[in-house]
Amino acid sequence: MTTNPADLSATEAARRIDAGSLRPEALMEACLDRIAAREDTVRAFVHLDPALARAAAARPLSGVLAGLPVGVKDVLDTADQPSQYGSPIWHGYQPKADAYAVAATRRAGGVVLGKTVTTEFATRQPGPTTNPHNPAHTPGGSSSGSAAGVAAGFFPLAFGTQTAGSILRPAAYCGITGFKPSHGLIHRAGMKVMSESLDTIGVFGRAAADCALFASALTGLDLGDVPQATGAAPRIALCLGAGADSLTGETKALLDDVAAACSRAGAKVTRIDLPAALQAAQDAHPMMMHGESAQSLAWERASHRQQISEVLNERLDWAEAQPATTLVAARATIAQARNAFQDLMADYDILLTASAPGEAPEGIEWTGDPICNAVWTALQGPCISLPAGTGPAGLPLGVQLVAPFGADKALLGWAWWVEAVVAYGA
Repeated sequence: MTTNPADLSATEAARRIDAGSLRPEALMEACLDRIAAREDTVRAFVHLDPALARAAAARPLSGVLAGLPVGVKDVLDTADQPSQYGSPIWHGYQPKADAYAVAATRRAGGVVLGKTVTTEFATRQPGPTTNPHNPAHTPGGSSSGSAAGVAAGFFPLAFGTQTAGSILRPAAYCGITGFKPSHGLIHRAGMKVMSESLDTIGVFGRAAADCALFASALTGLDLGDVPQATGAAPRIALCLGAGADSLTGETKALLDDVAAACSRAGAKVTRIDLPAALQAAQDAHPMMMHGESAQSLAWERASHRQQISEVLNERLDWAEAQPATTLVAARATIAQARNAFQDLMADYDILLTASAPGEAPEGIEWTGDPICNAVWTALQGPCISLPAGTGPAGLPLGVQLVAPFGADKALLGWAWWVEAVVAYGA
């Protein structure tokens, strides 16, 4: 049975393009056909120009991403398409330059297909995107359109950004893979930054190998080696995390099942509690996020406050009402937690935890709770969400793997190992 090119993983599509058995134009047409069939329901795009995408796919392309369509979250600037940041304040704004991540994508042969829906300034006010598995449910946020688009077959790769849980949570809700690298691994030039200490550019794909391919192309680093080829198995810390009390029964069962499968495959799994220093970082995260975001949106707040959502204004008002020393203290608390996590992980290769409390919530007025992600984002190390099961409503469930700052290559390799274990167990 022939697979529709729109459903290929990025790595498989790249292999076929390189072998000459799939033309970039054919892949683009398959993606555009899928968009034509489903976009009215999924609503992943804030800007889409099929003619521009076709023209880009028809040019001579070279590089590791040659011919692969890419969705670009609309907090990253594009020189040939509007960048509106999910806000009416910036409606119709056309940058003169690509963000670094977009320029690097084009240089590697990737084809920008369109701009994907983000929540307002990548915070919590949602856009119109729905979950491709059930449009009555949220796709998660803030990287709503990117995650939904990969899941729907609109493009095999997409950009996300994360300040709390904006890559990991939508990846879990949409049943795809989302990778948040170490903070700063992908340069943020040309991104509408909100929290200087937290905002991180990451990627979506259909498997860990897709994310490794994309991140390698963007950074010039070799992130694709698999350490498990030596026959080793990881040392895993199983931790319910700061969201332990919010986890549904099926999420807890999924974590236990994945941990048991990893143990049977040779991993050493140790259940741990969230250390006090990391809980303190979880508690400090809102102050850092909103305190720095209030600074980032100083112009918008002064000139166009009425065009900012009530929920965002309330949170930024709260942050601005705190003494300046509160933000300084939050940064210090989180810095201490990073050191504590580095020490903790000396005995483990990866930490296994939940990507989200449960399945995607019903309705699209809320993108879900980032309680399972915020502390790991604050620690600035790499995290990845892998699809691992299905909940009682038939929607995807994911698990999250976490590693210390700078261990991106190792995390992606162990993610491949866990993927294989989960697939074998299924």
